[in-house]
Amino acid sequence: MEHASSKIFHLIIIKPTHYDDDGYPIRWFRSLIPSNSLASINGLGMDCRSRKVLGEEVDIRLHALDETSMHINPQRLIRMIERDRAQALIAIVGVQSNQFPRAVDIARPFRTRGLPVCIGGFHVSGCLAMLDEMPAGMAEAQELGISFFAGEAEEGRFEVVLKHAYRGELKPIYNYLDQLPDMPGQPVPFIDGKVVARTTGCVSSFDLGRGCPFRCTFCTIINVHGQKSRFRTADDLERIIRANHEHGINQFFITDDNIVRNRNWEELFDRLIWLRREERIELRLLIQVDMMCHRVPRFIQKAVEAGVDQVFVGMESINVDNLVAAGKPQNRIDEYREMLLAWKKFPVVLTAGYIFGFPNDRKSTFLQEVETIKRELPIDLIYFTYLTPLPGSEDHKAQVEQGRWMEEDINRYDLNHRVTHHSQMSDTEWEKGYREAWKRFYSFEHMTTVMQRMYALGSNKKRTTVNRLCLYGYFPAYRGIHPLEGGLLRLRGRKERRPIFPREHPLIFYPKNTYKQFVEVLGFFLFWLRLRVVRRRIERDPKRREYSDQAIAAGHSMMP
Repeated sequence: MEHASSKIFHLIIIKPTHYDDDGYPIRWFRSLIPSNSLASINGLGMDCRSRKVLGEEVDIRLHALDETSMHINPQRLIRMIERDRAQALIAIVGVQSNQFPRAVDIARPFRTRGLPVCIGGFHVSGCLAMLDEMPAGMAEAQELGISFFAGEAEEGRFEVVLKHAYRGELKPIYNYLDQLPDMPGQPVPFIDGKVVARTTGCVSSFDLGRGCPFRCTFCTIINVHGQKSRFRTADDLERIIRANHEHGINQFFITDDNIVRNRNWEELFDRLIWLRREERIELRLLIQVDMMCHRVPRFIQKAVEAGVDQVFVGMESINVDNLVAAGKPQNRIDEYREMLLAWKKFPVVLTAGYIFGFPNDRKSTFLQEVETIKRELPIDLIYFTYLTPLPGSEDHKAQVEQGRWMEEDINRYDLNHRVTHHSQMSDTEWEKGYREAWKRFYSFEHMTTVMQRMYALGSNKKRTTVNRLCLYGYFPAYRGIHPLEGGLLRLRGRKERRPIFPREHPLIFYPKNTYKQFVEVLGFFLFWLRLRVVRRRIERDPKRREYSDQAIAAGHSMMP
């Protein structure tokens, strides 16, 4: 029972989505990618609550909301706050550039009622780190009374914001970009199981390190998290795993941009191996690595023993000139196939990221590169992105300083839309090449080849491979959505449409939305069914282990 004199403070933490081309928030019944920012800030909020940083008499109530799979209703939240006669802080976290317009729209109703709102994430941090003047969208948000948080929130910084909100003294800007916190011993990232259950596969996320030593010009990480690498300890990792395991959460996306550069990687993997063997905690992990990870002794083997079964590789390009121009000379093309085959000794699904739009790119040569990748590299999945001058990157700063054209609507800065001009290609040529790349890699002919390689190498990741091929092959080609923004069963709200679009009449919206839902669900099911039929056909082939091609010739039958 609450003490009669207790006060209520609602800490509402929101990870926003962004709008699609029709102006509706991209939200799913089950989303694909969990939010590490939401987990990190929620963990800090839990720590503040346990330490009663607002006083013994204050009941801090946490609400962690991920809009990619949850309906955010500001009016309902406002009624809750007013019903409890409570104070509150609305923390809109992890906001990327394409999510900033949606974040501001979520904030407006709260600000109208005089409730404090603070927005943080890569857009705010990147703009404050790299630009001499605040962009117009951020200036307009400040006119609404929205505060900004730049940098990382550990070492008591989030607590400061919380206390200021409680006292009604929220500052316009909290800038901690020059004060990078140490990571050991910090509160563990954590999201409630009900939120995690809204992702496909019940996946959560956490980071083990921040910062990057490289100088990729298209990247925002180095200008927000810095070039000095900082790491959590094995004890921190164990606390994260145990806290989640208590709630039945054992699948994780480790968000480190390149975990092999973590000097503690072996100690971390050894702790995970021990938890799996001695504590019987089953783990499935997705990690990100670079092209040189196979050169680190024992790394791949220990990663697999620790529970890694999905790996993302930042390939970016196989064009040498592009890699040098992007500040990634460490990616040596002759290493690609060797590294991929080293992973393929184990049952691991490999995904690569590839960028279209470097200065040396042309539509014809880019599509030739796609065909080379299909033929020569044993990649299961690839996702293509436009070279995008994201706010916070050197590329964006250069564009601003040179006065070159960039798309004004930052909702389109999702790596899936062209937002600038190319020096050697027309806009149409660039866009057609991008769309064609998706279609070529995810042709049913090549997806069949991917599954044939899977069986030939003895992988047991059959369901994972097929499901990922379905997501990556279907969403870009048939829905115009990047697969990392995909999910199961799209949810649209008539009244949630972006304010710059007209609100559709109910008699128009609901029949049209019902028809869209039917077509989308049917299309996705038929796409998945066709892949499943192909997989079953290969599975019944008695010679499936004899299949070989140029990509897997050296690694054929390496697995038991």
